[in-house]
Amino acid sequence: MPSRLTPEDQQKVDQYLKLPQHQVERKPFRPWRLLWMTLAVVIVLGILSRLLSRLVL
Repeated sequence: MPSRLTPEDQQKVDQYLKLPQHQVERKPFRPWRLLWMTLAVVIVLGILSRLLSRLVL
């Protein structure tokens, strides 16, 4: 796909992206970890909800 930027603008973008603050190494995405954390939060909130309902009723 051809760039819609002028060569000067593309050069500015390339220089910006080469700055050290944009070169951060990221850990790999772990979907299973996200799933387990979400499940844990839902379970804890469900238990908390049941405990609060017993206190109110």
